[in-house]
Amino acid sequence: MLQRTTIDEWRRYTRDFSAYARLASLNQNGQFMLPIYVGKAVPAGARMGGDLGSSPGKVLQKRLKEHADSIRAAENLSIDDFHCRFLVVDDIWIPLGESLIIARFTPVWNSLIDGFGNHNPGKGRHAGMRPRWDVLHPGRSWAMNLADRPEKAKDIEDDAATYLRERAPSLSTQFIKAEGE
Repeated sequence: MLQRTTIDEWRRYTRDFSAYARLASLNQNGQFMLPIYVGKAVPAGARMGGDLGSSPGKVLQKRLKEHADSIRAAENLSIDDFHCRFLVVDDIWIPLGESLIIARFTPVWNSLIDGFGNHNPGKGRHAGMRPRWDVLHPGRSWAMNLADRPEKAKDIEDDAATYLRERAPSLSTQFIKAEGE
């Protein structure tokens, strides 16, 4: 029996954070042309074949809440500036679907600014470096326990603006709208 689970896309950043100006311009007026992040929600233990009885809806709700909590914790983002859509599919299609969407759109939070989907590594496991996402969007308390990065928020912001300015135009002309959009 296949377990149903989900792929989620966070789309439509529409505010004035300078790093995402190009993204915001592409996602205006209901034209969700470029996601900022693509992720997945799978039941605990699914990778190892366990917990096949978990409700996909509850797993998705939990993961979307975690994502929303990360955005709300950020000192320089507002949850009101984001929209999300998701697709419920059988487990077997999750890795392929997520990989294809990421490869197609290369969302900035999946590629250049890593760390949005990260969880707290747990007690005694904070030897790693703070993700670029947490340098650019400080506020998640657990991230402050990680080692500092050598780069500053302004460096990451400039990288993101350049990335989106150079990458986005070629993608926006190839976007295929979903039925009903």
